Amino acid sequence: MTPITSTADLAEFCARLGGQTFVAVDTEFMRETTYWPKLCLIQAASPGGIEATIDPLAEGLDLGPFLDVMRDTSILKVFHAARQDVEIFHNLGAIPRPLFDTQIAGMAAGFGEQIAYDALARKILKVELDKSSRFTDWARRPLSEAQLTYALADVTHLAALYPILRARLEKAGRLSWVTEEMAAMCDPALYDVEPENAWRRLKPRKHTVFRAVAAWRERTAQQRDQPRGRILKDEAIDELAAQAPTNVDGFNRLRSVPKGFSGSRYGPELIEAINAALADPEGYAPKIERDSGPVSPAAGAVVELLKVLLKARAEDAGVASKLIATVADLEKIASDDHVDAPALHGWRREAFGEDALKLKRGELALVLDGTRVRVVPVRRAAKV
Repeated sequence: MTPITSTADLAEFCARLGGQTFVAVDTEFMRETTYWPKLCLIQAASPGGIEATIDPLAEGLDLGPFLDVMRDTSILKVFHAARQDVEIFHNLGAIPRPLFDTQIAGMAAGFGEQIAYDALARKILKVELDKSSRFTDWARRPLSEAQLTYALADVTHLAALYPILRARLEKAGRLSWVTEEMAAMCDPALYDVEPENAWRRLKPRKHTVFRAVAAWRERTAQQRDQPRGRILKDEAIDELAAQAPTNVDGFNRLRSVPKGFSGSRYGPELIEAINAALADPEGYAPKIERDSGPVSPAAGAVVELLKVLLKARAEDAGVASKLIATVADLEKIASDDHVDAPALHGWRREAFGEDALKLKRGELALVLDGTRVRVVPVRRAAKV
């Protein structure tokens, strides 16, 4: 098996994809020692035996023809657990649209939470996938026949799995559920790596210095193409925000900052960032959305009831509860009937959110029927 290594061959392959309704796509990449994922292989397959592996590391290869396919809105792009794949194509300037993620579709179809690709293939296609090459070095050349066979099998089975899974969702009336999720996954904001926004991924998110240090780490990791944790651990950012050292000697008194950090090339750069934040606290202060604060004891009891309701409704619908609502959603709903939570919008409101509000109002009750929880309406006594 030979991967595509020339732009001419890639353009010819992509021309064949141009008339298809969908293309199954997967990638192999490395990012253990880098900030940016290193794309090592692309696999693509469409109906009719149109399939290939593409070597993005081949000298002189221009991925433009394939990126055009990713941008072509007339072709559905099918992935499994698409988040990191979409991130890669986003970095290349081509977010795949429209998108279908078989992991999310599997959750909506009743196959459990975050079902693995091999498990989904086993349940739907009745095939066992060879995963022996999964953790091999995809950056090393030449790729072995076993690696290429493994990689291509991922998308050929994906192309066979997609129509069956889609038909199942259509029959259950849940295809729109997946469509809503896919729109959110294609939002460029989801893949924002702007250093000034790095603090949003971390907790606590309170201090001016916290934002400055998080931005410095993100920027440094990007520039040096190293994992964030190799530059500075998350716990070090917390301690730096609390202590706010104003000179490099201050690093030596902090437990979470690596020994020798003060004398490294990073020390003076970070001190400069901290002092700039301290000199302009208003300009560096994180803009934090209004927080309702910790859940009250009364609301905590409501959260527990909502968890039981969520499990019951998820079982009734045959869908993974995680796809319907998160614990954060439940905490918000417990405190405020009018909160802007995903569980109170779209199909989620129909599947769970409306009942959650009725439970809070005392219009529904949870009844244990053997080993199963049933949701029943509450009959109120008529007023005399």
